[in-house]
Amino acid sequence: MSENNKRQPLLEMVGIEKSFPGVQVLKGVDFSVYPGEIHSLMGENGAGKSTLIKILTGLYPLDGGEIRINGEKVEIHSRQDAIDAGISVIYQELSLIPTLSVTENIFLAQEKVKGKIMLDRKAMRAKVAEMIETSGFSVSPDDIIETLSVAQQQTVEIMKALLNDAKLIIMDEPTASLNAAESEILFEKIHNLKAQGKSIIYISHRLEEVYAMSDRLTILRNGEVVAVVDKKDIDPVKVVEYMLGRELKSEAKELHEPIPGGAVLKVEKLSTKDLLDGVSFEAYAGQILGLGGLVGSGRTDTLKCIYGLLDYDGGSITLDGKPLPRNSGAAIRAGVGLVPEDRRSEGLVLLSDLTDNIALPNYDLNSKSFVISPKKALAKAKESVEKLLIKPGHTHIPTANLSGGNQQKVVLAKWLQRDLKVLLVDEPTVGIDIGAKAEIYDILRNIAGKGGIVIVASSDTEELLKISDRIVILVNGKVYADLKNENLTENDLILAYSGMKREGAAQ
Repeated sequence: MSENNKRQPLLEMVGIEKSFPGVQVLKGVDFSVYPGEIHSLMGENGAGKSTLIKILTGLYPLDGGEIRINGEKVEIHSRQDAIDAGISVIYQELSLIPTLSVTENIFLAQEKVKGKIMLDRKAMRAKVAEMIETSGFSVSPDDIIETLSVAQQQTVEIMKALLNDAKLIIMDEPTASLNAAESEILFEKIHNLKAQGKSIIYISHRLEEVYAMSDRLTILRNGEVVAVVDKKDIDPVKVVEYMLGRELKSEAKELHEPIPGGAVLKVEKLSTKDLLDGVSFEAYAGQILGLGGLVGSGRTDTLKCIYGLLDYDGGSITLDGKPLPRNSGAAIRAGVGLVPEDRRSEGLVLLSDLTDNIALPNYDLNSKSFVISPKKALAKAKESVEKLLIKPGHTHIPTANLSGGNQQKVVLAKWLQRDLKVLLVDEPTVGIDIGAKAEIYDILRNIAGKGGIVIVASSDTEELLKISDRIVILVNGKVYADLKNENLTENDLILAYSGMKREGAAQ
């Protein structure tokens, strides 16, 4: 008998059922968390993780089963019910108001008052200062949120949870926007919370940190629990096989040569007043070109210049010898598409359904005499759902209700309607599980294989090595290296990001 079996769970979710029209999302899910436990919830996009958490936090009603806190059944129908039950959630998209202070954000909607109408700012500030000192957070009660780093903003979210005396804190992709150093600081804070007896539900697609952080893993597949694994029994290969429902096989890296006579994109001496300084490289049809570098190296700025979202002061961008337009509308008509870094705020209209989102940049293809054809747009959406295996397979579901991997497929589907010559992809798989990653890599490879130019900017060195034929490294707005992806290692890329090269790395 394990030590946990001798204790009363803090949280028990028993036989949880949830359906949406035409699809059962959760099928009798059992999930428990013990006091002072870091418990990771794992599964592919669409496995049911988000739905389970939304039920636990009162966003969705459950169709069957029950929730117990310390052995007592509770009814959670709203966010306030969850807070009253000692449950707090920190989402990947932080819920802070940028122009307010740390104190104002922490006490938002639960301000202390003197008398009936006067805010007790002194008492609120004192409470926040006490929390900062106790927890060792590196912020001040008076700091304005927009002046803080993303890691510091994460700590403000944690303090919001602690203010409500949360016993169970749910963290959804907490390191998605953090660099390695910031992530380490967050891990230290999480372990401090555990030492205080707080329980953590941890959700992340960065598997290495899940394995390192977790006391237990619960793995979902197709709305069912397929395994619960104690820390001592974690086998990374086996865990991924549980997630995917199939055995993992090693894949040989295959590099692709440019298509003879195919399109060529040339970026020459590209400069902007803020960052880029003489960036030059070429990209070819049939290949995937990786753009690597640290945060602030110029990866995203380069893509935005090519797409026409960001103007540049010097240099040129040509496609097959012709200058590319310097505005995005004309760039789209010239055959250029962009999958942005933040798909939720820049790539999708979350309240609109799949049909409308896929149609957005394609009104010229779905109209006749300036009149949009809803029938044509719907047909295109259905075709995309089937071709890209977008789940659940309904064209009228708001994209906000889709998992991260399926949202990214919708963004890609927009561009697959067009005869693109160049597809620019910024951080293609942030917050996406291993199965959906493989599907997205296949989509990008198919685009290149059919004669497209694909440029992928990514902070994930493993991803760049997996999908790129060549990798251009940017350092402080300049091209530091242009490498063939032959025998390259993650160490090679990390060295290059710091301005160093391994002798013998292929040029």
